[in-house]
Amino acid sequence: MASKLARKFDSMSFQAQIVVLAAVLDPLGFVAGYLLAPAFDAEPLIGGVVGLVAASVPTSLFVMRRAAENG
Repeated sequence: MASKLARKFDSMSFQAQIVVLAAVLDPLGFVAGYLLAPAFDAEPLIGGVVGLVAASVPTSLFVMRRAAENG
């Protein structure tokens, strides 16, 4: 199943890949940050924002890798 998803992801255009990564990772990052923030004595909304920032790291690394391959 994972192999099939990886092939489907690789067959998409670069723009579509970025949209898929953002659509999957951003909500996960926000929810994880929101739920984990009270464990670190922080407001849940602040944790959600930190989760969004953390979730953008894999997307940024993906873009940087593609730029290095094509540059």
